[in-house]
Amino acid sequence: MNLVSTTIGYPYIGENREWKRTVESFWKNTISEEQFISEMKSIRLNHLKRQQSLGLELLTVGDFTFYDRMLDLATMFALVPSRYDWTDEEVDLTTYYAMARGANQVVACEMTKWFNTNYHYIVPEYEDKPLQLTKNYLLEYFTEAKEELGLITKPTIIGPFTFVQLAKGYDAKLKASFILKLIPLYAQVFQQLIDAGAEWIQVEEPALVLSLTEDDVKLVQEIYNQLAEEVPAAQIMIQTYFEALSAYEELSQLPVAGIGLDFVHGAGENMASLRKHGFPQDKVLGIGVVNGRDIWRANVGEIAMNTKSILSLSGVKEAWIQSSSSLQHVPVTTKLETKLESILKNELAFADEKIGELTQITAYVRDKSWSVPRSMQGLEVLAQHEVRKNARVKELVSQVKPKHFTRPMAFKERQPLQQKALHLPDYPTTTIGSFPQSNQVKRTRTAWRKKEITDSAYEEFVRIEIARWIQIQEEIGLDVLVHGEFERTDMVEYFGEKLRGFAFTEEAWVVSYGSRCVKPPIIYGDVEWTAPMTVKEVTEAQQLTSKYVKGMLTGPVTILNWSFVRDDISHDQVANQIALALRKEIQALEAAGIEIIQVDEPALREGLPLRKENWDEYLAWGVNAFRLATSGVKNETQIHTHMCYCEFNDFIEPIRALDADVISIETSRSHGELIHSLKQKPYELGIGLGVYDIHSPRVPSIEEIDTILKDSLEVISKEQFWVNPDCGLKTRREEETIASLKNMVAATQKLRQQQRQTI
Repeated sequence: MNLVSTTIGYPYIGENREWKRTVESFWKNTISEEQFISEMKSIRLNHLKRQQSLGLELLTVGDFTFYDRMLDLATMFALVPSRYDWTDEEVDLTTYYAMARGANQVVACEMTKWFNTNYHYIVPEYEDKPLQLTKNYLLEYFTEAKEELGLITKPTIIGPFTFVQLAKGYDAKLKASFILKLIPLYAQVFQQLIDAGAEWIQVEEPALVLSLTEDDVKLVQEIYNQLAEEVPAAQIMIQTYFEALSAYEELSQLPVAGIGLDFVHGAGENMASLRKHGFPQDKVLGIGVVNGRDIWRANVGEIAMNTKSILSLSGVKEAWIQSSSSLQHVPVTTKLETKLESILKNELAFADEKIGELTQITAYVRDKSWSVPRSMQGLEVLAQHEVRKNARVKELVSQVKPKHFTRPMAFKERQPLQQKALHLPDYPTTTIGSFPQSNQVKRTRTAWRKKEITDSAYEEFVRIEIARWIQIQEEIGLDVLVHGEFERTDMVEYFGEKLRGFAFTEEAWVVSYGSRCVKPPIIYGDVEWTAPMTVKEVTEAQQLTSKYVKGMLTGPVTILNWSFVRDDISHDQVANQIALALRKEIQALEAAGIEIIQVDEPALREGLPLRKENWDEYLAWGVNAFRLATSGVKNETQIHTHMCYCEFNDFIEPIRALDADVISIETSRSHGELIHSLKQKPYELGIGLGVYDIHSPRVPSIEEIDTILKDSLEVISKEQFWVNPDCGLKTRREEETIASLKNMVAATQKLRQQQRQTI
């Protein structure tokens, strides 16, 4: 039997975030375009050398990007919206980054979550314009690896069904027409790769794990039948991941050379399909057995035995031993982590370590005499560690009763009490929470962490920055203020550092969107609140103003979903532990006189199972965790929440179930879609539809915001209506932040004036 070790993809960020630094240097014009292109090529080649040195046998190209791979594909096929005024044969970098980030008053393309991960992709927009192959970047990547490193690599591309499934701008009835227009372009790309010497082409089709209709299945069959006719020499490996392959009996028979299955997240169903239907003997089976989405060391011996069982069951003559998904969802290497407890560090596996596991598993399956290490011994020690045996936490969890999930009064009863207590104007203006983290803020925090300045010096700096921004907000004319979160590095990391049960890395970065990178905390023990986490800064800010200052917290499900989570207990149990800790913090804020408290849940939707039939169980415990955290306050205390980019049209009911007094939603890039949705499914609680996009450096005009406000009034009553940006302002520059907020307040004042004139 022929076995090959490979991965679906490797992190492009780089061990020291060299990719991020290169991209941002280009944006700042500190390097030329020529230098930028050269440095990006060097990063790509170094990543291949690194994987080769780790023993990986079949390397992948095309897993690299200049911003986002969906955007890469859109520009490669000329899906450039008309507003960018693009007419050249190739898409230049100015247009490419304008689509990603916006520029010169032109709105960026929409951004949303990649399936149920923490990564955001750029949503392609189809305008029914002629499609063409502008530039085959995969050919460039394949050729440079072949010529400069002597490697025959495996080019990877997002498949046509997934690409169109995640695009927008077409009527559902025209989906097949759109896809079939793309097939000749895919065929052209494939043929050029074959002519250059490519032996395999990996086509990523994660959308094939979703719930598929009969029409979807027929369309997928038509896609691959047509590709087989147009490029008969193409050795296509269809890669699925994040779940089991849907419609297995039909789709396993597609005319392709191989199919990759996820035996981590879709293990049960994929195994059942193999037992029932077998696997085509003329295809290569991709066996995804090393988890591409967690950071825990694998039980190499157990996985090797399971792999042999899969091979025996399938009866294939050739197989790829691979990660369950791309490794872009995990950090690059553990070798830079010098401060973690050894008991924890020894049980971690990032991308490089996972490649090591793949090579070990492949070697064992090939050679029965090869010795398999006892890889679970350390995890058994960790399981007995005191951090996972916290009696106080277990006692708190056991005391939770149904009453702890419900506010004393329903929203309609408490809303007038809050209006009387708070005396806010119509259409109150506010922000989501964070303000620009300047270089000075970052440098000062770094100096403090390195103990180059004292705790008191750092606290004084934060106090000055808070005071400065309280004054700026009052000058702008905002109604409800925030303290700015200058003491916080990240909305999850900050809380994890103050709660028991979390661990933190030094260099374990992953990409969230574009060049925005995060270091997810590791929840490895029982989560416990030990002391107030936010009261000091918020109460100091409140003393500086007669306006309300919101308390700012991150919700339990977001802390869970944006962390790497222990795998010895269920996620709902971990969520409840976090919720109980936050409940204590909210009570501490309320006791300190804070009357508006925001508990953000931007990641609630992204944790949804990929198939709708599995949503209910997740939403039951996810919504309950939020309510457990927030229901212990007075009726007069106003609870806010916030959600980030995602498809809200089918998510209104869970949002309503949170029972938050006010929700702010990131909608500026898809405002019209949510307006339409709210017309179909009205929402009765307080709501702020983000009136401008904070991910773009452009400053929205008063007229632009005015239009959005008036559109929103079609579906939101005056009593519900809040006005805010669509997300936090941490990543923006100070001058553009102030200018944008001034325009937001001016547009709101204009609306109030118009409303008064009509009375």
